Amino acid sequence: MTSEPERALPSFAALPVLSVAVAFASVLTALSGRYGYHRDELYFLAAGDHPAWGYVDQPPLTPLVARAARTVFGDTPAGLRVPAALAFAAYVVVAALVARELGCRRPAQALAAGLAGLSAQALAVGHMLSTATFDLLAWLMICLLVLRLLRTGDGRWWLALGAAVGVGLLNKYLVALLVVVLLAAILAVGPRRVLRSGWLPVGALVALVVASPGLWWQVDHGWPQLTVAGGISQDDGAENRLLFLPQQLVYLSPLFVPVWVTGWLRLWRDPALRWARAAAVAYPLMCLLVLGLGGKGYYAVPLLVVLLVAGCEPLADWLRSRSRALLLAGAVAVTAVINAMVTLPMLPPSALGVPLAMNKEQGEQIGWQALADTVSEAWLAVPAEDRARAVVFTQNYGEAGALDRYGPERGLPRPYSGHMSYADWRRPPDTANGPVLFVRQQNASGVEQFFTGCRPVARVDNRHGVPNEEQHATVALCSGTTAPWSRLWPSLRHYY
Repeated sequence: MTSEPERALPSFAALPVLSVAVAFASVLTALSGRYGYHRDELYFLAAGDHPAWGYVDQPPLTPLVARAARTVFGDTPAGLRVPAALAFAAYVVVAALVARELGCRRPAQALAAGLAGLSAQALAVGHMLSTATFDLLAWLMICLLVLRLLRTGDGRWWLALGAAVGVGLLNKYLVALLVVVLLAAILAVGPRRVLRSGWLPVGALVALVVASPGLWWQVDHGWPQLTVAGGISQDDGAENRLLFLPQQLVYLSPLFVPVWVTGWLRLWRDPALRWARAAAVAYPLMCLLVLGLGGKGYYAVPLLVVLLVAGCEPLADWLRSRSRALLLAGAVAVTAVINAMVTLPMLPPSALGVPLAMNKEQGEQIGWQALADTVSEAWLAVPAEDRARAVVFTQNYGEAGALDRYGPERGLPRPYSGHMSYADWRRPPDTANGPVLFVRQQNASGVEQFFTGCRPVARVDNRHGVPNEEQHATVALCSGTTAPWSRLWPSLRHYY
């Protein structure tokens, strides 16, 4: 049964949309090797070396993709980021398909592809391999399938939705928020008959089966993901809430705000799109949910993209005069320059001062080899006769990941860390009762209480003056531990 007579969709603007997608993927690929790995990418590489159905802070998909990318495309940042560029291209195509689903004609579909691709958050996560990269694609694909379900009323789309949700859950559990919000929106404004379909429980079963390996891992390990989420909310919740509204204005582009506001009004007011009202309701519901949880502002971005592409049909109509077309071209050019400078490795590392104020993740791609060099030099301070019993211990997974990747070629032993899943992968044996070379961020304190006789022997300099989290990190040499590692380890592990 259909919710209303099904209308023929506009033809798909395949050539312009695919051209836009290829152009974006080509730019991302060309720039992918300019800086270095991001701290999260180093962690994903390490996680890929410890394949499992789950980790304390994430499901298994992204680490498995990282392992495959390194195997197929090479052990370089550019090789690791090939799947990210492909996911970004797919995201651009799906954005155009969402526009088509909402009745946008070919010119508006091409606009949707271009504006979605130029959005700051999309470029930021499309440049690097991360859970957010695939999360953006998964959320937008789910939105496309929900719109198809609502437009046609064909309950069999619940099967595809279930598969998409299941894959999304294998990448990041945040997709559960989207499911909750979309169901609530449909309950609020309809069409509710799709919720009475017998295919709904079948689709839910499909999602559960696909996601079950990761979910079972979490159950078996006491749901550590909830501990991680609680840490984010406790430590960053107030800041996240304070920044939420301004972030919604800049995550795509301030110049795109009139387009997505128009898109929201179109979804809410257009009688021909009455079946899609749930998409208009879902965005404010997601905003309220994220604010309540103290989550990060970018969680709502995929639904913001739906509003953006919905506004591309009115935008295409508005562009019929030459002067307006020139105005849009100027706005797009300004957006492209600003968003590229803020999110992509366009500038020399030494010139990142202004971009870092808006996107600190740029700086987290700088200086990891320099950190490994510093630790290598500090290792020489460990007496040669004690090195077999010595341990390199790091405060966080970024430092550990860098030493995992670059340490062996510098003669360093494998590092240990109590951060996230590193705490599960390896723990120093109690026979490692010699010196401890401890790497910690500047001004961090508290961990030294577990070690004895600590003194700083080196300080990290990323050589570009980039004020990232590891700049001026301290490398301390400690004479030993206050207790055997097996007793200390529960106190040394931390989730955030």
